[in-house]
Amino acid sequence: MHTGFIGLGSQGGPMAQRIIDSGRDVALWARRPESLVPYAETTARIVGSPKELGATCEIVCLCVVSDDDVLEIASEPDGVLSGMGPGGIIVVHSTVHPDTCRRLAAAAHDVGVTVVDAPVSGGGRAAQARSLLVMVGGDDDAVARCMPVFSTYGNPVVHLGELGAGQTTKLLNNLLFTANLATAVDTLELGSELGVDTERLAEVITHGTANSFALGRIASAGGTLDRIAAHAGNLLRKDVGLVEAIAGANRTHGDVVIDTAHATLRRMETRS
Repeated sequence: MHTGFIGLGSQGGPMAQRIIDSGRDVALWARRPESLVPYAETTARIVGSPKELGATCEIVCLCVVSDDDVLEIASEPDGVLSGMGPGGIIVVHSTVHPDTCRRLAAAAHDVGVTVVDAPVSGGGRAAQARSLLVMVGGDDDAVARCMPVFSTYGNPVVHLGELGAGQTTKLLNNLLFTANLATAVDTLELGSELGVDTERLAEVITHGTANSFALGRIASAGGTLDRIAAHAGNLLRKDVGLVEAIAGANRTHGDVVIDTAHATLRRMETRS
């Protein structure tokens, strides 16, 4: 099955490489020519536009940054949909609002194309190790067709329900991670006030029942939010805002985790 990939950054690049390594026919396009340099001596085909990529591929994976990027690359006059034929599938690996995937699906439906959302978690190293967590939403048949591609970089790959379910799940994961950062750093700071060495406290907790991925990130950064704030603060702020928008003002659950996530974001702002 011919597969296209757009979005060759620190996350998408290793994913695309894993598809290439699997022996599949792969086409690549990028806005910046320098992004394509690492693939010059691979079997991947470099194409001149998203339209050309759509015209030559049955599955096109998008791993770009924003909602606007997804819609622009897929739907603009020279976008993927302008070249893709009936039966094609666009996979949205980006972390975006579920409604963005639904808007794209409505446009894709007019030309017989299906959209699957499949945000990922784990980073480039996980992609290289074929251990990315892939959270999938979409039609059963379309998801089944994509599974051989997903399996080149993902394990586990979890089909969560209809279109948008993958995005909602990824955003909830990021919301809880953001909240866990505040509780982790606050615990380490409290321990320091009580005379417990921060590094030793983190070592103990990572082997105890209170361990979390967030605590590990805090510990590896010297017990502060500084490094995470610099590298991921804006993305976490975006994702918390998306969850709040999806849940709406009339939600009956989520106060604790949302309030705690905002505590993390406030701490990050004081360090920026």
